[in-house]
Amino acid sequence: MRSASTNSRSGPGAAPARRTWAALGTTCTVLVTPRDGLASACAAVEAELELVDATYSRFRADSELTRLNAAAGRPWSATPLLAEAISTALRAAVMTDGAVDPTVGRAMRAIGYDTDYGDLADRDVPLVVRLEAIPGWKAVSLDTLRGRVRLPRGVELDLGSVGKALAADRAAAAARRALEAGGVLVGLGGDIAIAGEGPADGWPVLIAEDSRAASGGPGEVVRLTSGAIATSSTTVRRWTQSGNARHHLIDPATGAPAVTPWRTATVVASTCVDANTVSTAAIIKGERAIGWLTMLGLPARLVGAEGQVVRLNGWPAGAAAA
Repeated sequence: MRSASTNSRSGPGAAPARRTWAALGTTCTVLVTPRDGLASACAAVEAELELVDATYSRFRADSELTRLNAAAGRPWSATPLLAEAISTALRAAVMTDGAVDPTVGRAMRAIGYDTDYGDLADRDVPLVVRLEAIPGWKAVSLDTLRGRVRLPRGVELDLGSVGKALAADRAAAAARRALEAGGVLVGLGGDIAIAGEGPADGWPVLIAEDSRAASGGPGEVVRLTSGAIATSSTTVRRWTQSGNARHHLIDPATGAPAVTPWRTATVVASTCVDANTVSTAAIIKGERAIGWLTMLGLPARLVGAEGQVVRLNGWPAGAAAA
């Protein structure tokens, strides 16, 4: 059984208008009420995601992030979006005591994650990999007022899942601005953000085995009237390198894929950035995750390696088997 991921689906009655397409190495889904707002909402989302991709994709040679990484050791004048994304990533590092850290760029390349996941094939060529603790987020200098960034030599940023969650939040806000009324749900893989006034009984979200799963598949359904939900997983973005299984969630203490008892973590929060930050950190924190999540008080659902489910902090009591 593969791990759970969040996946939006329409509910009974007059279903919201819906469109799905490939973006940012994953699947983008937009649901809108009223239905006649779909075209304008999708246009706003597409424009936002194109800007995100050009600004902080690690897999584009011409992205601003790629150029910043190549300029490590020298000051860099960042665009407002890159400065926001880096500031968001540094906040995530503080919030998680360093469990989620943006200075994992070189570690990501070392484990073979050096291209969009859709283009990532299993690699059987023998490769010697030297893993070590990453430099750490405190090595990054960011002047938010002036938009100035400086990375030490040898440091590479990967804004990764936090950056994707930020994209979901920004895209939902942009889509809502494009609507005259109503609400919108934007899903980027396992990251879902909502804005505006949605269905009266909330947006139904399927907690499924995979974010690519059909909306009517098995799993729990929760309904959200505000905020966001995100799932982090060790089993969906997975490949082999020199015969060794890899996943994309790096433990900053080792520079290697996290060894953890959890195969997935799903969290509800006020923003997708916060939901994603906490769900990712929960997997990396491992055995410490339950106590940490309890302290935060955010509704959470953990799935263990053998499929056992732990629900915390009032995980939506309205969840029902699909």
